[in-house]
Amino acid sequence: MAKRRGRKRKNGLYFGVEQEKAIVEFLVEKDHIVRNKLYNEYLRDAFDIMIESIIRRYKLFRKNYSFEDLHTDTLSYLILKADKFDPDKGKRAYSYYGTVCKNYILGLIIKDVKILNQTSDFDSSISQLHDENKYTYEIPETTYKLDDFILTISGEIEAELDNEGDGTIKKMTDNEKKLGEALVYLLSNWEVVFDNLEGGAKYNKNNVLGTIKNYTGLETKDIRIAMRRYKKIYSLIKGSKLANGYL
Repeated sequence: MAKRRGRKRKNGLYFGVEQEKAIVEFLVEKDHIVRNKLYNEYLRDAFDIMIESIIRRYKLFRKNYSFEDLHTDTLSYLILKADKFDPDKGKRAYSYYGTVCKNYILGLIIKDVKILNQTSDFDSSISQLHDENKYTYEIPETTYKLDDFILTISGEIEAELDNEGDGTIKKMTDNEKKLGEALVYLLSNWEVVFDNLEGGAKYNKNNVLGTIKNYTGLETKDIRIAMRRYKKIYSLIKGSKLANGYL
């Protein structure tokens, strides 16, 4: 807490008639130099003692906060709210400012308790979840990467193109063949292709679509219809990898 300055109290009151009068003068004064002089001479010492008395009398201490930090924080808040006092309402400044300080500190303590309870509830819930097998998950040891996933899809599409119409795989339309060849090219060389796209390696579906259109000569509508065949391959591979704990 800052060292107290100002006049010595003559009547034993730290917030008496002089301070009440100084508050009124302080509130109406527009000159900052005069306001500072009034504060330092009459109010600083009174506010310091008032806040200290409230903290100690009501035992309003914050866990993990020093008395000095709490005192300084409360004083800063009080100065911020000082102009809210209205002398015309007939109440004492001491009573008003004391209530402001007490409510402020109580609010801080209540907030601390809420945060503590939330943290405790969360920690407790996490511990309970960890104790139940149905909420635990072990990630399998694997070197399977995104590259492997993409190349797997590319390989399946290529196999579809090679074996179509052999009796086990439905015959393809011309658009499906064109799109399949484009996808194999894109997926097999995806890093190089993406680097050469406008905007660099950042994924942009419009740029990818434009690349496919240039490669196949197909319109967007035809590409979307033909893509239905290859979406099934993607879904099957993705589902298989998810089921085995990958991706």
